[in-house]
Amino acid sequence: MTTADIATLAPKHAPVRTYLERPSKPALRLPPGACDSHVHVFGPADRFPYAPDRPSTPIEAPKEALFALHRHLGISRCVIVQSVAHGMDNRVVADAIAAGGGRYLGVALVRTDIGNAELQALANSGFRGVRFNFMRHIAASADIAAVLALTPRLAQVGMHLQVHFESALVHELGPQLARSAVPVVIDHMGRVDAREGAAHHDYVALLRLLESPLFRVKVSGIDRIDAQLGAADGYDAGIALARDLVARFPERCLWGTDWPHPNHTHIPDDGVLVDALARIAPAPALLEQLLVRNPAEFYRFDA
Repeated sequence: MTTADIATLAPKHAPVRTYLERPSKPALRLPPGACDSHVHVFGPADRFPYAPDRPSTPIEAPKEALFALHRHLGISRCVIVQSVAHGMDNRVVADAIAAGGGRYLGVALVRTDIGNAELQALANSGFRGVRFNFMRHIAASADIAAVLALTPRLAQVGMHLQVHFESALVHELGPQLARSAVPVVIDHMGRVDAREGAAHHDYVALLRLLESPLFRVKVSGIDRIDAQLGAADGYDAGIALARDLVARFPERCLWGTDWPHPNHTHIPDDGVLVDALARIAPAPALLEQLLVRNPAEFYRFDA
């Protein structure tokens, strides 16, 4: 995959930005069936319009660019997370799932009062969960009571709950999320500040949550939770926490690139993120569990 190849997938009016440049080729060879459990797709806007109330407008990152990236990185499975840029119109993700030949699944954005028929239709088209944001810079926070009231209906259609929250909210939201009727996936290691280390009270609260088998955590975002973003240390602080989580909870961690890295201070090299896995899951069996077994079982790729 060359820069020119990917650049042809960008809208003609948009400049080729950093995420469209060729990522490095990872030195780490991923196991067969490796899954990128957290990405987004954007556009093309003429087919999949952006939400009128979106907080920002991303450069288009269509499914073709995503598929090309995964071929380059050696990734064969993926979970696409609907973005607030497209709001609750989940067609852009559904389209990518349909084109993915069973290797791509999705997580939707929905209203808490979504109808049962619509929820079942999402499940039938390859959506395995729904996501709610508790991030002030992205969107208004969901009502946690309404989210929890939705979870019995998620259970009926085989979906899980995915949450994205600011790190300080772990203390408030954690005990409430423990009442969910379905498994709960926590995005990006709870957005803790990795520079504070494993003793910080937000991270300790995250560990307490993960002692319950109800919870999963995505060890994505080593480039987001390290406040020295883009530093030459290669995200050492973020890697250290991800490695700690995988060592403590090997059966309940998932990993993703977070491509194309929206709402970020910089665009990381996806090849570097893949190579960081050699430090996050240093044993072959641990890497296989993180990238293959955990997502295959949790997302039910073979269902």
